[in-house]
Amino acid sequence: MKHLYSFYADAAKIALQSIFAHKLRTFLTLIGIIIGVASVVIVGASISGFNTYIVTAVSKMLGVNHFMIARFAFQGRRTPEQWERAMRRNKRLYIEDYEWLRDRCKSCLEVGAQANASVNLKHNGHETFFTNINGVTANMVDIEDKSIAEGRFIAPHEVEHASMVCVIGAEVKEKLFEGRDPIGQTLKIQNEPMTVIGVEQKRGTFMGQSMDNHLYIPLLTFGHLFGRRQSLQLHGKAASIEAFPSTIEEARTVMRNRHKLVGEEEDTFGLVNTGDLRGQIDQFTGAIALVVTPITLLSLVVGGIVVMNIMLVSVTERTFEIGLRKAVGARRKQILVQFLIESSLLAAVGGALGLSLAAVISWIVRVSTPVPMTITIGYVALSLLVSGGIGLIAGIYPAYKASRLDPIVALNKN
Repeated sequence: MKHLYSFYADAAKIALQSIFAHKLRTFLTLIGIIIGVASVVIVGASISGFNTYIVTAVSKMLGVNHFMIARFAFQGRRTPEQWERAMRRNKRLYIEDYEWLRDRCKSCLEVGAQANASVNLKHNGHETFFTNINGVTANMVDIEDKSIAEGRFIAPHEVEHASMVCVIGAEVKEKLFEGRDPIGQTLKIQNEPMTVIGVEQKRGTFMGQSMDNHLYIPLLTFGHLFGRRQSLQLHGKAASIEAFPSTIEEARTVMRNRHKLVGEEEDTFGLVNTGDLRGQIDQFTGAIALVVTPITLLSLVVGGIVVMNIMLVSVTERTFEIGLRKAVGARRKQILVQFLIESSLLAAVGGALGLSLAAVISWIVRVSTPVPMTITIGYVALSLLVSGGIGLIAGIYPAYKASRLDPIVALNKN
């Protein structure tokens, strides 16, 4: 055992000496491996970070344990025929539907409603464009886990009395009030004066689009401003993640009863499950990984070819050394293992440098963009195993060639 350990230690030492004896050549040889490993790790970090970014943004917008029922709310793709059928079949949802669901969904922790419109706002010479106006019930702050940075959210009695109050998003505050305290100020919506009672905490951007260019007003106030026959979105929240599947199924049954649907009849409303949205996000990013990762692995194959080439050069340069070792008793197996260790070590060094490069690039992306680049253990292991494996495979032919050299011929080539 001691002899075996000594042999491998000596082989690794010789391999390192050979690597450091030609530093520039070694570095140029390893560029392919370095770029290949860095590419694989960065792609993995990007996919993981993009997944986290989308899930976080969805959570900020929708909260947790939350579902939505609307006239059109479909997850996934629809064919033109499906859209046409839904347009004919699905019914608008009104206050009566909200009250029906609120009173009959016993396992729902909260049931709220929301209506949407988009307008341009002007205030003191400043203007916002396509600002989302959300008419909401008071409990939407809990259903969607909203965070209020200043003031407060809409109260239940303000919804009941159609009070002229609003809660604004961070971008609306920045553009229309320019750092001044907006609480208690008056903002006109559809030429109606609304008192600002709160400012929502800044949520940032999603896919380049601001999530803060909006404001909330009481649902009945929205009906007064924009009309009472616009279709609503109904929002529900389960008491816990464990209760969520049964809660959303109960809500679906309640709405089917409302629309007098029986048996296998299709739903005449759309249902969005935020949990399923996350599953679809995972499928989407997983599909990207399946396509992109093999492409990045090709750069490692190119790096392996370069390693094989430099190992063949190394065998040619060290012909006399190989002949001398065989002349003093080294066996073919020992020569073979020595060159395999050298090629694997060469690729491993490239893998380590590639990981370092990937860590630096990931850090730069993380601090300069909202995407939280995360280097995952799986991609690190994959890149190192593949780089080491390619180094091993790339060294087989040069090592075999070295082990087959006739010692007499090798010594005569000096």
